[in-house]
Amino acid sequence: MSDQRARVVFLVRVPVPRTEQFLAAYEEVRHLVADGVPGHLVDQVCRSSTDPEQWLITSEWASLADFEAWERTPEHRDLVRPMRECFTDARSLRFHIHAQTPAFAAG
Repeated sequence: MSDQRARVVFLVRVPVPRTEQFLAAYEEVRHLVADGVPGHLVDQVCRSSTDPEQWLITSEWASLADFEAWERTPEHRDLVRPMRECFTDARSLRFHIHAQTPAFAAG
């Protein structure tokens, strides 16, 4: 289904001395994507609680096609290059979202 929401997951390693550089580059990407890439819904960057070099970046998209269209652009490659230069290892996974719990309601 091309209209099915999707989650893209990157599991990356960033040496501790490059942490600030990585997070600064992520901030650039995050704001530019959130401000105007069609189909982008939300993203997160998470650091392992047991390994300071292990990071997880997730993003949710209206469809996998939206992410893949953005990923193919020269702008994408230029934008993520500073972040990727911090990685010593990276793995990318893509998923269609089949179900989720209701949104959290703060009370």
